[in-house]
Amino acid sequence: MTETNQIPTPNDCALPRRRSDFATFNEAIDYAAQSEKGLNFHDMRGTLERPYPYRDMRRDALAMARRLVAAGIGKEDRVALVAETGPEFAALFCACVYTGAWPVPLPLPTSFGGKESYIDQLAVQLESCDPKVLIFPPEITEMAQAAADRQGCEGIDWDSFAERDAPDCDLPEAQPDDICYLQYSSGSTRFPTGVAVTHEALLHNLFGHATAVDLGENDRVVSWLPWYHDMGLVGCFLSPIANQASVDYLKTEHFARRPLAWLDLISRNKGNTLSYSPTFGYDICARRISSQSSVAERFDLSRWRTAGNGADMIRPDVMQNFVNAFADAGFSAGAFTPSYGLAEATLAVTVMPPGEGIRVELVEEERLSGTRADFSRPARYRAIVNCGQPLPGMEVEIRGENGQAKGDHKIGKVWCRGKSVMHSYFRNEEATSDCLVAKENGEVWLDTGDMGYMANGYLFIVGRAKDMIIINGKNHWPQDIEWAVEQLPGFNHGDIAAFAVETENGEEAPAVLVHCRVSDPEERVRLHEQIRDKVRSITGMNCVVELVPPRTLPRTSSGKLSRAKAKRLYLAGEIQPLQLMQAA
Repeated sequence: MTETNQIPTPNDCALPRRRSDFATFNEAIDYAAQSEKGLNFHDMRGTLERPYPYRDMRRDALAMARRLVAAGIGKEDRVALVAETGPEFAALFCACVYTGAWPVPLPLPTSFGGKESYIDQLAVQLESCDPKVLIFPPEITEMAQAAADRQGCEGIDWDSFAERDAPDCDLPEAQPDDICYLQYSSGSTRFPTGVAVTHEALLHNLFGHATAVDLGENDRVVSWLPWYHDMGLVGCFLSPIANQASVDYLKTEHFARRPLAWLDLISRNKGNTLSYSPTFGYDICARRISSQSSVAERFDLSRWRTAGNGADMIRPDVMQNFVNAFADAGFSAGAFTPSYGLAEATLAVTVMPPGEGIRVELVEEERLSGTRADFSRPARYRAIVNCGQPLPGMEVEIRGENGQAKGDHKIGKVWCRGKSVMHSYFRNEEATSDCLVAKENGEVWLDTGDMGYMANGYLFIVGRAKDMIIINGKNHWPQDIEWAVEQLPGFNHGDIAAFAVETENGEEAPAVLVHCRVSDPEERVRLHEQIRDKVRSITGMNCVVELVPPRTLPRTSSGKLSRAKAKRLYLAGEIQPLQLMQAA
């Protein structure tokens, strides 16, 4: 479909904006449908394929809701939906909400792992959420149906489902404390346990985030983020509905092939743009443009007022490279908006106030790892990014191992509290009680599993507690090791995974898996020695270095490096290192 006669939904309309001040998400859909705004789906080159006003989405959702009821699906039943970015998923998700069923967004297949790996992944998530039906795009019927058959639930592609009768029926009235949806967290929190989010928690978080970024009348969202991850689903699909903003979409796989189409879409946007990405999205754009000289002619990024950054550790060097690459196109460094969040808190916990940009503090490695300084070696520092202030209605504290609150600049576990915090992990009381901690006075706090510190009301994230490498009583953050290796020539962000392994003598040692693009045998040996020397300089001890083929290291559904899975695959022999030439 071409852009001929296709007009995107507007930024403004006569309907007064309401910032998610609804009792249920059903009410939010109904209100958005009174506006002229909506979703806009673009092809790989950024050409508008289909504008989808919210009124059309609501009409289709209600028809789909009647089909779900006719299929015997009602309140609290789970409906698994493969989350392809498009009008079909949007209507089906809202249809589930109207019926009181719980939509469960599940990932699309990726280029990693192959068909059987995807079927396995889908099957384990289906087992976890126990849905009545799995609905999917027709293009993946073979794989999706195989997963549904393995679980024993119905499987149907959404084109076929849309052909079913939609007889009139009464739909239930939602309540604020009803579960709205289940979200699988990619952030290594007890995967594959579904996070149960209520209507109240969702709208509380969407209100808080819209207030924190000061969502305005002429704002428009642009996104390539997947809808099976919280930043894409909540931040770039549910939020525009609840806050009545138009949004332009690229599919995630199209961004992967043509990342600069993202910036083309932002350039064509005549309103103020809000667009979000993990660090690697900014990184790939800066690298891709480095060989082109027409930045100012091709792009106009002057109206990009909120360049959100989250879902991964924020790299100030990558952000600076992006500013250097696109300053001539009008991009302002003050547009960067670091944030911190997780699916267990619906989405956002803290956000940097508008215009403050990226602020960092240099912190000594010994403070980060909690070990005493070794004065025989030069002090090492890491730049820790300020992730902003708590959202309205959200409290954040740093706690020690004994659960006691810590003062400013004291590193500990990040805990948060507020209406945005999840209801529970679906059908997993043990996991729920592990992270939802009730205090004596009845307060319930979420132990995020992340490490950080507060300073003057701002949160600084250091890393995930479970990723810490502890060797000979000394703590090492894997990010420090990975970032050090990345400084060697030829490496990109995400090329290195660091974790601890047990050596033959029973002691633990750091292991580093590194994507290798070098084919010459002698060059590989030299590279191996370079990496080993670099890691030794960081940790003070020898390490296991394995060169692996490019695109070998596993990623989460949001594109983040999965150290835990990399370690598991390596120890199981499923990641095969490249052979090095033996010395003569």
